[in-house]
This record gives sequence, C-alpha cells and structure tokens, in this order.
Amino acid sequence: MALAVDSPCDLPSPKVANGKKYEYLDHTADVQLHSWGDTLTEAFEQVAMAMFGYMTDIESVEPTSLEEIIATGDDMESLLFHFLDEFLFLFSADPFFIPRFITITEFDMENFRIKAKGCGETFDLKKHPQGTEVKAITYSNMQIHNTPDKHECYVIIDI
Repeated sequence: MALAVDSPCDLPSPKVANGKKYEYLDHTADVQLHSWGDTLTEAFEQVAMAMFGYMTDIESVEPTSLEEIIATGDDMESLLFHFLDEFLFLFSADPFFIPRFITITEFDMENFRIKAKGCGETFDLKKHPQGTEVKAITYSNMQIHNTPDKHECYVIIDI
C-alpha cells in the first residue's frame, strides 16, 4: 500500500555516502539482484535500490519528494516480494516515482510487515537516462540470508 507524503524529503542518505551494496548477476532472460548490508534491513533497502539502479542512473535523481509504502507478507520471501512490488508500483503508475534512496522505518520480522520511505522525484526521460524496464518481481530462486555474519538478498526481476 502506497501512502502519499506531503512533507519535504528529509531522510538521511548514508547509503549514498557508503556506496552501493548490490550487484547484478547474469540470469537467463532476466536479471538477478544481489544485495548485502550490515543488517537485513540494509540488505532489503539495497535490493530495492538495485532494482531502481537497473532502470536509471540513480545519481541523476534529486531527493525532492517523499513517498511511503507499507508492505506485508506471510513469510520473509513474500514480504520482500511485496516490499519491492510496492516500490515498483510507485514507478509504474502516477506519480512515476523514482527514489534516490530508500529507508525502512519499521521492519517487523515476526509479523512480516515493513514501512518504508523513498526520497526522490518523478521520473522524467529528459532528465533520467532510460535503463531497462523492470516488468515484475519474481519468487524464482529468491533467497534471504540473515545470519550473524551474513545479511543478503537475491531476487530475480523480469525485464
């Protein structure tokens, strides 16, 4: 569920300062996103940024507006799926929102619920280079690793 937020964009941007914590892996006819972080929360944030980074150059996005989403699931995989799908919907429908960064503000791993904010702007072909359109998130080979020494996500996106 996407929630419109009228307040100015005042989210911190440590992910931009610390560099990207994701990569793209080859996959037959699709792309696999691999993200990691110091926590599972950061790994989720990074996999969402990887998805948007595949669609445009994130560095060209100005953090001028704020969008908020709420995602729920039945388990961690469905939570990750719905988290990404909510942000993909914001990009695919009005306001055609592309975030510069994403911050998860609430992450309930027991009840499988995430509340997150994206800071960015409306996608504009005159300003943002067009990458590859992401058609859908898939469950295919989805992996979430959350151990004391490893916090990673693998997600295949349909392009």
